Amino acid sequence: MKRAIPVLVLSVAGLIPVWRYEPSTGTTSTTTEAVSTPSAAASSSGSTTFTGTTVNTEKGDVQVQVTFGGDKITAVRMLKQPDHPQTTAAVPKLIAETLQAQSADIDTVSGATITSDGYKESLQAAIDAKGA
Repeated sequence: MKRAIPVLVLSVAGLIPVWRYEPSTGTTSTTTEAVSTPSAAASSSGSTTFTGTTVNTEKGDVQVQVTFGGDKITAVRMLKQPDHPQTTAAVPKLIAETLQAQSADIDTVSGATITSDGYKESLQAAIDAKGA
């Protein structure tokens, strides 16, 4: 009987993280067109926009759109990203590094490795589409 109370308290304390756990909902892709080929669009300001492939990750889909002004990356936009707090925090860092590096050769953001890898893959597809 003397052990019952500590066992009960420790059992409840051990279950609290399980009760608080919220799995990532991710995003869903309804089209398969974007998965197969990147696309391009030209705007009136002389810049060209390329959309990378949709990369399916275990956290959710990732897709990047890159705007070029000549040969320089002028803007990056996430079209699809996982609905996850680490991803939300990582996206501005990934975009800033892309604009600084002017390539897909950027560092992975700690805590968002899966999203970072998907971002770099989609980014590289958009950059490759520009070169094609």
